[in-house]
Amino acid sequence: MKDESTPPAGHASYRAAITGFLQERLQTKLDKLKPDDPQRGELLASFAHDMWLANAAKRVEQIQAVTHSLKPIHPDARGTNLYVEPTRLPTLTELGSHALGEQFIGDVVGNAAALDVYKLLKLEVNGRSLLTALLAQDADALAALHTDPEQVQALRNAFVSLTQPRAEGPSSHTLAKQLYWLTGDGACADADYTLLAPLYATSLAHAVHAQVQEGRFGESNKAARQAKKERKVHDGVFHDYPGLAVQNMGGTKPQNISQLNSERRGMNYLLSSLPPQWKVSEKRLPVSTDSVFGHYFGSRHLVRQTVQALRAFLESKPPANAATRSQRDDMVYRLVDEMVAMAADLEHLLTPGWTLSDERFSKLNSDEQYWLDPLRAELPEEADFAEAWLAMEWPEAIGRRFGNWLNDRLDGKLHFGEIEFRAWKKELLADEDGFAQQLRERRNRIRTARKEAMP
Repeated sequence: MKDESTPPAGHASYRAAITGFLQERLQTKLDKLKPDDPQRGELLASFAHDMWLANAAKRVEQIQAVTHSLKPIHPDARGTNLYVEPTRLPTLTELGSHALGEQFIGDVVGNAAALDVYKLLKLEVNGRSLLTALLAQDADALAALHTDPEQVQALRNAFVSLTQPRAEGPSSHTLAKQLYWLTGDGACADADYTLLAPLYATSLAHAVHAQVQEGRFGESNKAARQAKKERKVHDGVFHDYPGLAVQNMGGTKPQNISQLNSERRGMNYLLSSLPPQWKVSEKRLPVSTDSVFGHYFGSRHLVRQTVQALRAFLESKPPANAATRSQRDDMVYRLVDEMVAMAADLEHLLTPGWTLSDERFSKLNSDEQYWLDPLRAELPEEADFAEAWLAMEWPEAIGRRFGNWLNDRLDGKLHFGEIEFRAWKKELLADEDGFAQQLRERRNRIRTARKEAMP
């Protein structure tokens, strides 16, 4: 048989949450007082359940719960703020607050000294905040406020007033933004315009901030970013926000704007609204040069970084042992990977036969034309080019050019003999996972294409 004296589970849970909240805040204040401080008794009395809630119901007038705030528009603006749950908004195809659904965090504006009242109303039981439960006239939440039904209703009305506009009717301010929007057909008729007062979608901005923060600093995205940087396979998804800007609100007192703004330390992200520009820059192409082994290849960020690291390592005069050779070879392999990546970039940016049809590249030496424009060998009219490509004399020349280039980059303070020089050159041709593998695949493809082109 059910014990009628046992409070409902929801009631006990909300009551327990309120009790725990008050006890925690009380203990924080007690810890600052001496055991014999005469204020202890007064403090204990003020944190009694009924007394504290009654006091909170009076102070709630000093703050307002919002989802759309005026303060971020201008900190000195006075006017209407709105609390509109996303589920009550019309569903649109464009991104807006409606996309938050039930998973949103309400904000609060007003006197920062009364924010403890809002923290009380944010207490959750089974994923439902006390404020949401009170708005829905939840019986268990109501019962957790007081034992007297009249006091329960008075407290409930005071707390839910947090979500209502503080002024009578909508109002704006000279420091707020205003916009005349044409709603009729007469562009010259004042009556056909509606005056809009835009507000800041603070709940949506907070959700965007959380997502961008995870994309910038989250552990999963860190791993994806590192894999992208090292050109390694990664199972996850890499999130990037190019052109991101940060707007700081509130200066040294972000709490004067809103509670959520304070939690973000005033940081609000602005996503770039500029359209992407896909025009290929001349700086990304080897124009008017006889070799890519020069400024073009050397200006790649990872190439510069690796050459500097290799130079610094060798200048430190490491011991001539296996560990030194392994570390040196790792950096050389990194440069080889960048060579393969550079060739892939050019193949993606330019159409097959670009070394033949575009006069900007007419100076490029033939060996590098074979290397960087291999699909030219598949064109029907380029039989001579294909024959020279398949003769495979040019890879040795590319390896020699790579060796000359690298040795030149390291020859300012360092001096290497023929043995070291040959080492740089052979690293390229011995790269089974990169350049050498690419050669085999290209050779088979070009031979197949030439066979199909034969009558």
